[in-house]
Amino acid sequence: MRALCGPSYFKMDIQMEIADQRVVVMHYTLTNTQGEVLDSSRGGEPLTYLHGAGNIIPGLEKALVGKQAGDSLNVQVQPAEGYGERREELVQQVPKRAFQGVKDVQPGMSFQAQGQHGPMRVVVTKVLGDMVTIDGNHPLAGEVLNFDVEITEVRAATAEEMQHGHVHGPGGHHH
Repeated sequence: MRALCGPSYFKMDIQMEIADQRVVVMHYTLTNTQGEVLDSSRGGEPLTYLHGAGNIIPGLEKALVGKQAGDSLNVQVQPAEGYGERREELVQQVPKRAFQGVKDVQPGMSFQAQGQHGPMRVVVTKVLGDMVTIDGNHPLAGEVLNFDVEITEVRAATAEEMQHGHVHGPGGHHH
């Protein structure tokens, strides 16, 4: 006689919740306060990230804690929990000669610069005579961000993913 409570008779389907050291796969659409779409994964590959490793902005990461595959939510993220407030001290004028090896500096070009806290990305916003205005703010600094999110998968991270601080395999980093 076989016991009715053995593993072959019951299969528990426990949904894994989003928490640190979990891999999250999701689709999202990012809009600004005017409703303009700034970015979206819909119609393409979903975003796959390691939760708790600082791979997405803090406000969105906090809002996803405890959610599961199949959940959908709308999240509004204030600048302090997104890309920060705009900092006017990160807008500077520098001489054209600072762009060694670049013949024609134009607005919209981006460069790696050395800031007080290490390397940073700057964008040329204006060129006037021999002076170039650069902006070291993230393009979304100061913006309220609205995310429409659909979580498609949550799984435990592998030891290697936790050690490296990012996802490996499909949708993640490939070594």
